[in-house]
Amino acid sequence: MTDHKVVSRADWQAARDELLRGEKEHTRMGDELARQRRELPWVAVGKEYVLDTDDGPRPLAGLFDGRSQLMVYHFMFGPAYEAGCPVNSSMADGLDGLLPHLHARDVTLLLVSQAPLAKLQAYRRRMGWRTPWVSAANTDFNYDFGASFTLEQVRGWGLSADSLPPIVAVNAAATGTDVNGYLTESPTVSVFALQDGAVYQTYGAAARGVEFLMPYYPVLDRVPKGRDEGDAFQTWIRRHDEYA
Repeated sequence: MTDHKVVSRADWQAARDELLRGEKEHTRMGDELARQRRELPWVAVGKEYVLDTDDGPRPLAGLFDGRSQLMVYHFMFGPAYEAGCPVNSSMADGLDGLLPHLHARDVTLLLVSQAPLAKLQAYRRRMGWRTPWVSAANTDFNYDFGASFTLEQVRGWGLSADSLPPIVAVNAAATGTDVNGYLTESPTVSVFALQDGAVYQTYGAAARGVEFLMPYYPVLDRVPKGRDEGDAFQTWIRRHDEYA
């Protein structure tokens, strides 16, 4: 017998209808937040960034690939990493199928990391992804947009293993680096617009603000056990070729 409350169909429908009112309000709030995001002021990107791509070095404006909008996910793969972050990898798994639909709406989506391009290319082959991935190893791009930090900066934060959630040590080991090396990278999204040859940043998000790129979470939020993480936040996530 289940230990969860069990009711009649009529009582379930009444409870469902009550929840539906809250869900509709949540949807309306989401629509309003989306409007406010679109109305954010823009900031001109005056610095010239040249990133390493499969087709050779390209300026930031060249990454738009003929479109006027660019979303960049700063994938956590630092120079000291031997492999990409498992949680970031779980996010990238869901991006390939989005590309044609985003392209149809004048949006280019790509990954950028601080590791050298050759490392990124090898890992992308292992994962079987098609999403474009570029390296910022020879620029300040990731540093300037708050996605990468130097080891000196990380050490200056004075963090201890006891003060960090367990996922940090788990992912550090999975990427082949130590905790400080792992923390040189941060999950970050940057969005840009291209108008008359000039690039502007229009939006940015970090930490749980990038959760919209984790499509399994909304699914888990709608099943009986939910995310079922407790204090073990994200420690269950593996690369897709590593689950038992």
